[in-house]
Amino acid sequence: MILPANPGASYRAHKDEIDAAIRRVNESGWYILGPEVEAFEAEFAAYVGVKHCISVANGTDALRIAIRAAIPFRGAEGVTVSMSATATVAAITEAGWQPIMVDIDPDEYTLDPARLAEALTASGMFIVPVHLYGQPARMDAIMKLAVERSAFVIEDCAQAHGAVWEGKRVGAFGAAAAFSFYPTKNLGALGDGGAIVTDSDEIAERARLLRMYGWRERYVSEIHGLNSRLDELQAAILRVKLRHLDADNARRIRISRTYTAALADTGLQLPPVGGVYHQYVIRHPKRDQLRQQLTEKGVGTSILYPVPIHLQPAYADDLPLSLPVTEQLCRELLCLPMYPELTNGEVEIVCEAVRAAVTTLE
Repeated sequence: MILPANPGASYRAHKDEIDAAIRRVNESGWYILGPEVEAFEAEFAAYVGVKHCISVANGTDALRIAIRAAIPFRGAEGVTVSMSATATVAAITEAGWQPIMVDIDPDEYTLDPARLAEALTASGMFIVPVHLYGQPARMDAIMKLAVERSAFVIEDCAQAHGAVWEGKRVGAFGAAAAFSFYPTKNLGALGDGGAIVTDSDEIAERARLLRMYGWRERYVSEIHGLNSRLDELQAAILRVKLRHLDADNARRIRISRTYTAALADTGLQLPPVGGVYHQYVIRHPKRDQLRQQLTEKGVGTSILYPVPIHLQPAYADDLPLSLPVTEQLCRELLCLPMYPELTNGEVEIVCEAVRAAVTTLE
């Protein structure tokens, strides 16, 4: 079976470097907020192109802390998309703000600036664009609206490590941004991890307080904070992975081009060109039958995401919100295998299986 994602393959590809990094931490005797975390934070901030990186325990905490650090101590409404992992809206809710979900662009699958403009009804709101599947949201239009409406932008970069929009890496546009280092991400740890990045000294200071009980002085909480820290082992592993990120993303892009060329005449709706292809997403009206046939041919797939957030029981309103583009995408999308360690032969097998399956469904 060709897996849809394979973090174990990433470990094996960099095994010697990762094992050496793990040994270095184990022998150091320093396991929490030590030199590996400090070094990773400096390296990742430089990579994104911002002044500060504050690492935390996971991507959800990164978004929750980024929101609280950027807009402290007052309630507000945050505009985001329903086409995302539940963590995006969960983090907004847990931070004490009201999520407002809007529809996505039908071609790019990211926040539709026209729908955003309709939702920004007051100054001082905030915006969480999601760079879904590794495709950057339209940050030029989003930032223009943010300036016009006095809104804060907190980017959700959980699936877009290294993606570039108009010459600038995602994560460097808004007041702050959140990254996840879940094992299947383009930059993945061997466990959970996350980070907030920002150019703001003030936001960075608050984020550091928030990630560890609100302490500036040990055991003395200045504000109500969390316990959310990236450990030294994961930081050391991420330092190794970061050195290979651009090469890994380049391989993802090459795989995407092979898929696109092989599937161009199948009638499938293929993903937009650009980004770093955390996922390669195709669309078919008989998605479930297509997926079953691919499984039978030994090709694993995934569905990210089967139910839009606005229709999930925890977030559904009594009067259901209608987001037609999002809802149709969730019915039709299918993620093909996508990770740098896929061989050319495996990619060809996937292409042949998809073409054969689509033919039977015509």
